[in-house]
Amino acid sequence: MDKELLAMLVCPLCQGKLKYDRERGELKCHYDGLAYPIRDDIPVMLEEEARLMDADEKLGKAAGPEPGKTSGPETDSRDMANGKGKPSA
Repeated sequence: MDKELLAMLVCPLCQGKLKYDRERGELKCHYDGLAYPIRDDIPVMLEEEARLMDADEKLGKAAGPEPGKTSGPETDSRDMANGKGKPSA
C-alpha cells in the first residue's frame, strides 16, 4: 500500500484518522467502528463495503500480546507515510 496515499486518507464518515491493519488488509476507524477493505492495493472507502468491528476490536484490544505491549501490525496511516511506527513482521 502506497504510504503517501495512506497519509491522505481519512474516514469518510468522521474525517478521523485511520489505522492500517496490514495483516487483515483493512483501514480501521476506531471512532466509528468500521474497517474499510483494501482490494488490489486500492482502499474501498464506502460505508456499505466496510466491516463493523466488534467491541474489543473497536477499543483496540487484541488477543495475543501481553497488556502494555504493542500488537504490531496495526499502525496509524499517517505514521506509516512519515516512516514512523513501522509494523513488525
